[in-house]
Amino acid sequence: MKRTSRLRGFYKLSVEERVDVVVRWAELTAEEKAVLVGQEGLSTSQADHMIENVVGVHGLPLGIAANFLINGRDYLIPMAIEEPSVVAGASFAARLVRAGGGFIATSTPPEMIAQIQVLDLIDPWAARFDLLAAKSRLLELANQTDPLIVSLGGGARDLEVRVIEHSPVGPMVVVHLIFDCRDAMGANTVNTAAEALAPTVEEITGGRVVLRILSNLADRRLARAKAVIPAEALAFGEFAGETVVERIIEAYALAAADPYRAATHNKGIMNGIDAVVIACGNDWRAIEAGAHSYAARSGRYTSLSTWAKDAEGNLVGTLELPLAVGIVGGASRVHPTARVALKILGVRTANELAEVIVSVGLAQNLAAIRALATEGIQRGHMELHARQVAIAAGAEGEMIERVAAQLVAERRIRLDRAQEILSGMCTE
Repeated sequence: MKRTSRLRGFYKLSVEERVDVVVRWAELTAEEKAVLVGQEGLSTSQADHMIENVVGVHGLPLGIAANFLINGRDYLIPMAIEEPSVVAGASFAARLVRAGGGFIATSTPPEMIAQIQVLDLIDPWAARFDLLAAKSRLLELANQTDPLIVSLGGGARDLEVRVIEHSPVGPMVVVHLIFDCRDAMGANTVNTAAEALAPTVEEITGGRVVLRILSNLADRRLARAKAVIPAEALAFGEFAGETVVERIIEAYALAAADPYRAATHNKGIMNGIDAVVIACGNDWRAIEAGAHSYAARSGRYTSLSTWAKDAEGNLVGTLELPLAVGIVGGASRVHPTARVALKILGVRTANELAEVIVSVGLAQNLAAIRALATEGIQRGHMELHARQVAIAAGAEGEMIERVAAQLVAERRIRLDRAQEILSGMCTE
């Protein structure tokens, strides 16, 4: 049988049954399965070598988003997140997109930017000229810092030089080294290259180099996703498909026009993106910084995604943002659960990982905006949140579902009410 991520009723299975599905899908070993179910995983000893002052290990739920078809290939998506409804929303939206042929995703070459700040210049524009004249020499010097990446087809690609004439410390020159990092995220690589170039930059310009650091506005390393959803696939309950299409576009219009709405709109996108980035051991803080900077690149903060209707009446969504992610180096190879998550995904390059992640972001956006524009976000979200409230009230085992069900039925999803319900059930 053809392997498919369209897993009907996956959410109805027990944890053990879901694990067995994923084990078969990714052909996990017994050791990898043990990592997945928490019998192994990151130890305090391993953690002590990753960061400072370690006192323990903090866990997050790891879920699987199903139904994803991206560039004609099926994926199961590991997502590490504590917020209810995100995994369910992504899976549901992926099923809707599947009706239109799945996601189409592309990405630009994995090029990062290292910045070198130069101060104390007599003539910043002459310094810019001299740096550009020495471009070949500087690129060759940068390549010498990482011959392995160069041997794999990466390395220094270009040198850009900007003059900032007005700043609190006077005029400055900022050199941008463009470096192809291949399958690495690339922070260490480009930082090392920038450090290596600094003495030569000072020699060429006669200035003083201060900062030598990557930029997390990785706008040379973009990922893009597109989804086409037939109107009929969006119909449900009292809502005709055409109505849902129009309402989604109307809701998107507010995010496009108003930064107060855009912030929450983009947060919904990042719910999906961050969850995959964390699961795969990548730097979610760098991704967040790059995404929100990119959303404000015009000088006004706006939506990262777009939603419109095509000539056939289909809903069409697109998403574009910087995604500097890697599958080699860093926590992606040190953290046991991150290694298993990458195996489940089955991605072969950093670019493929970025294309999967941007597709999840678009799916998450679709799920949230569809709910907001129709029945409201609280119905589905609060049903899932009710379980957390029941647990917080002290419910265990089968009592969790019983308390949660009554909270939902009463539409009073509050801790005090959950405690009352649990107390009554315990005296039955």
